[in-house]
Amino acid sequence: MTNTTFHLEGVFSAALTPLQDDLSPDLDKLVQHSKWLLTNGCDGLAPLGTTGEANSFSVAERLTMMEALADGGLPMDRLMPGTGCCAIPDSVELCNKALETGAAGVLMLPPFYYKKPSDDGLFAAFSEVIERVGDDRLKVYLYHFPVMSTVPFSYDLIGRLLARYPDTVVGMKDSSGDLGNMTGAAKEFPGFAVFSGSDELLLPHLKEGGAGCITAVSNVAASMAAEVYAAFKKGEDPTAVHEMLTTWRKSIYIYPLSMALKTIMARHTGDKGWLNIRPPFVQLTDAQCAELFAALDATDYHIPSAA
Repeated sequence: MTNTTFHLEGVFSAALTPLQDDLSPDLDKLVQHSKWLLTNGCDGLAPLGTTGEANSFSVAERLTMMEALADGGLPMDRLMPGTGCCAIPDSVELCNKALETGAAGVLMLPPFYYKKPSDDGLFAAFSEVIERVGDDRLKVYLYHFPVMSTVPFSYDLIGRLLARYPDTVVGMKDSSGDLGNMTGAAKEFPGFAVFSGSDELLLPHLKEGGAGCITAVSNVAASMAAEVYAAFKKGEDPTAVHEMLTTWRKSIYIYPLSMALKTIMARHTGDKGWLNIRPPFVQLTDAQCAELFAALDATDYHIPSAA
């Protein structure tokens, strides 16, 4: 059984987390960037994910960022913050804060430190979080990113979670880069909202019943992704725009992703504060910056004016 009454879809940005010079979260800039993304093509946001350096922040910092987004006037019913941690109590606390702030859903990594857990163990971990939160408003999107987490979601596990929590487990972000896996999940579980984690797979995934995308590159190219999504929904052919979006993704993914995107934002806004990033990440070299900018400038796309 799958849920058919709750459904987010479209273009979501895996939002960056701007930092101050002391490497603490820059809450004002986070709110500003989030609003700019929603104004320039994003249907929603997924803050505190991989691109947002979530696992470099403490639980307390993540709670503060969710509060800042809500207090800053963000439409929280369009946000899907990351809440998946290795420790069950941490995930519970973050999920509760997401509900408190009115977030539409949460994006949950599996507990990822211990390798090759069984489906029984993963089911138990998610069950513990859901049961401890104990709130019918909780909407969980599974975060399938085996390259980073090394802990995949099998179809058997997804099916078990849907059978036990049909109105809570409502979708998945698939960052595997495997089109067959994401389209297969969309077909296997009708009503289960599967988002592509890859810009270059957005259009083929939509053609096979995908819900949209949640991507890092949407921090700087959401308007392109939105054009692809809107054209597809209208029955038009967005191939040319999708090819340019793919070019941007491939040019950016040559470099460490969060730093490349922050470097682009620093140039776009003229704000060098965007270059702040938590170790172990480091800034790009001058040569890398030059190569990145040259590749992007060779296309016809221009990032919308910053707020």
